Amino acid sequence: MAHDAPRCVRCQINYCSFTCRRGHEQICEAIHRGGNANQYYADQNSKDAVAWAVESCARVGDTKGQTCYICYGEGDEEGLVRECACRGTAGFAHVSCLAEQAKVLVAAAEENNLGAKARRARWRRWSTCGLCEQEYDGVVKAALGWACWKTYLGRPETDWARVSAMRLLGNGLSAVSRFPDALSVQEAEMSTLRRLSAKEEYMLGIQANLSTTYQSLGRREEALLMKRDVYSRRLKLLGKKNAKTIGAAIGYGHSLTGLKRYEEAKALLRKPMRVARRVLGENHNLTIRIRWMYAAALYKDPGATLDDLSEAVTTLEEVERTARRVFGGGHLLTRGIARELQKARNASDNALADPSSSPQPKRPRPSPSPSIKEMKAAIRQAGLGVADLLEKSDVEARYAQAQARLAAHKSPV
Repeated sequence: MAHDAPRCVRCQINYCSFTCRRGHEQICEAIHRGGNANQYYADQNSKDAVAWAVESCARVGDTKGQTCYICYGEGDEEGLVRECACRGTAGFAHVSCLAEQAKVLVAAAEENNLGAKARRARWRRWSTCGLCEQEYDGVVKAALGWACWKTYLGRPETDWARVSAMRLLGNGLSAVSRFPDALSVQEAEMSTLRRLSAKEEYMLGIQANLSTTYQSLGRREEALLMKRDVYSRRLKLLGKKNAKTIGAAIGYGHSLTGLKRYEEAKALLRKPMRVARRVLGENHNLTIRIRWMYAAALYKDPGATLDDLSEAVTTLEEVERTARRVFGGGHLLTRGIARELQKARNASDNALADPSSSPQPKRPRPSPSPSIKEMKAAIRQAGLGVADLLEKSDVEARYAQAQARLAAHKSPV
């Protein structure tokens, strides 16, 4: 829509056509009361997202009779959600309570002029459960993204909270597979950060999110190039032990796997996987994800051997147990690994039923026997004579003696 398109004097919304202008009169009053068009539509989308989250959480887990851990109220009116790692009766909450809690924490950090580290810690409450400290996923992540955006969209474009809210909204839309909408938000964030000459780390963050959306929209080659660039720059900027570097390796490996470049994916993921297990620990979200990604590359490779398939199944069984213990059986991550494990088992069973369909592991070729000339050279090196050696069997016997003597000289005293 052009910048100079006709605009409503009252609510400042731009018309896209005469029909739009005529139909706009029906909702102009509501938009005007809502503040402006952006605020009005953010509020509407937020309500829809909350309703979807409540319905989805009620369907997946029994929210009936539970209480919000923040206000201790029941979910009769708004409804309760829970899409974190809490189990039992813990972790249920109203989206409005989660949003208000995060809003109060961020406001306190701003009023008290807390440093960037403290502000980031408080900002995480917009996306992280205050009880289990794990990130929300799926529909709850989307609902909180909209709640965050409608809270801060009225701030100046240069305000840190507004930019961060835009990122949270884009991630939330991606979490519920609304990729075209996520792309629009992420491209707007990228444009904003460029105008603000943001630091490299901020730019790498939005590039990582944007590349994931590209891949989900089928733009896989573009995604691969961007993910490779993000990984190499984060490796240089932050080092191999940083969690963001490991996360970038997972994203790059995911792109390679999506393009069926399995050998490259396995070669890439091996080292970061070892680093993640050593530095972050087996229970960390990124460790679980990178092991999942590596196992997927193992069993999906058409050239996978029986040993590869067995390793993939064993790895997925281990990470599925870990995810179930850390996040619970109902978490999206756990359910995703369980589905991958079943696919790996099916691939392994099919290969065992028809061994000819799976390549056998390459056995190392035995080293060729040395020639007569080479054996005589070794015999001379050991200080033994060769003039009396007439038959091949004599040379071989003397060569064995020479090897024993040379080995004895090399042994430490």
